[in-house]
Amino acid sequence: MNARATRATDGAERRPVRPEDERLPIGSTFGYGFQHVLTMYGGIIAPPLIVGSATGLTGAEIGTLVAASLFIGGLATILQTVGIPFFGSQLPLVQGVSFAGVSTMVAIVNGGGGIPGVLGAVLVASVIGLLITPFFAQIIRFFPPVVTGVVITTIGLTLMPVAANWAMGGNASAPDYGSVSNIGLAALTFAIVILLSKVGSGTISRLSILIAIVVGTLIALALGKADFSGVGDGPVAAFPSFLGFGAPTFEIAAIISMLIVILVTLTETTADIIAVGEIVGTKVNRKRIADGLRADMASSIVSPFFGSFTQSAFAQNVGLVAITGVKSRFVVGAGGAILVILGLLPVLGRVVAAVPTPVLGGAGVVLFGSVAASGIRTLAKVDYSRPMNLIIVAASISFGMIPIAKPDFYDQFPTWFGIIFHSGISSAAVMAILLNLLFNHLKFGTPPDPSVFAAGAEHGANAVDDEDLEDLQDDGVLNGSTRRPVAVEAAAPSPEAPAPDGDGRQDGTAAGTGDRADDPAAPGDGTAAPRQHAVAPLPRTATP
Repeated sequence: MNARATRATDGAERRPVRPEDERLPIGSTFGYGFQHVLTMYGGIIAPPLIVGSATGLTGAEIGTLVAASLFIGGLATILQTVGIPFFGSQLPLVQGVSFAGVSTMVAIVNGGGGIPGVLGAVLVASVIGLLITPFFAQIIRFFPPVVTGVVITTIGLTLMPVAANWAMGGNASAPDYGSVSNIGLAALTFAIVILLSKVGSGTISRLSILIAIVVGTLIALALGKADFSGVGDGPVAAFPSFLGFGAPTFEIAAIISMLIVILVTLTETTADIIAVGEIVGTKVNRKRIADGLRADMASSIVSPFFGSFTQSAFAQNVGLVAITGVKSRFVVGAGGAILVILGLLPVLGRVVAAVPTPVLGGAGVVLFGSVAASGIRTLAKVDYSRPMNLIIVAASISFGMIPIAKPDFYDQFPTWFGIIFHSGISSAAVMAILLNLLFNHLKFGTPPDPSVFAAGAEHGANAVDDEDLEDLQDDGVLNGSTRRPVAVEAAAPSPEAPAPDGDGRQDGTAAGTGDRADDPAAPGDGTAAPRQHAVAPLPRTATP
């Protein structure tokens, strides 16, 4: 059913029905909704597992975190899909704990804030996020792909040490930490994910991480490396406790760090709303985006009171809408109801918490890597013909990797500074935002060709064509002599070629793009046309 589909009313009047308002039979509605839950289940349980493990919580406490995340995610999904005035985009979007805040929350925990410090930072930052949603459409231009791509890529990269630690066993003081058996179990789980991703069934491929975790856990159980004896400790069903982890505490550095995460979350949700609107074929205007963002922030404000974290739209479920062609928001709303029910069963959270950490490590390599891959995909949209974008990406990702490569880098700095910049995502986000403002918004003082690195990206100075590559491959000993290319220079134009204009272009070719200004059919993607170079070899000299 498309945007022009109609239905008859009591007065025989026919009016348009939005594609997302389609209602399916109850069985199909919950069947497709359950598929959405399975698609995002691995992603929604990973953040509480990571944060809970970093905090040193018990299995039962981590189970409570998982249950709270499922419960709040379900409520947030219902709010986003069904909607009330001013809250909810009324689009098929699944909500859950955002990966964007994981490394920042771990940094807050490591800084001594614990779970109460994380919950306080989430609460205050989400309130600020709710207040700025009406103005976010005006400031979103400061978060182009060059910024969001850097942040999302850094999120995935900063989580890789977590996956590695899990693969080694999770507990550095354990006698088998880093053992061949632990890493072998992680590798086996990783191999199962890859194998299932290769099979012909699309459903199995999409559920590869969840299935691999189940199979890996069964193998670990057979090997005596899984312990589910604590699953029965606690109620089977229970309502998430209010302030079960204590009252939130508030630290300015933690709040600032989490506010950066909220800005990234708002950007991601905006992109998901626009994307799913295009997939569904419905109109998405500024008001609808603002309603969706308010639902995000309202859910994030409620989350800390029940032991959960920031809420955001799940991009993988946007892809599932495209794959299945099921556009009904009520289907996703049914998925939200299923999440609420799962959240009322803390025994399921304890089952998840009992999964061996090496199994989670093997699946985490793929899961966290997919986050980084999403960021790289976003970075592919960056216009690198704008000279300084390469520098923004390079400097920001490198800055974000410093606390990952050297965790004690900021130990001598003030505590508030360390909390903000000890998180790789916060470091990368701050650098990317500032450099984007400096080079792409504050034009004053920026020369047209400001950097040798930018020039290389813009003009393809390091590129050679196929003929020159063959010449370069001839380097080496040939008939007892050595032949090396020593210079690569632009060849002089032939007599038939038109003279270059003032900036070195010929035939109206746009500088640095390879696009013909007088040819509207020429590509406009900023791809540099190959330059013709002459390779000057040294005279052959006898080898010693």
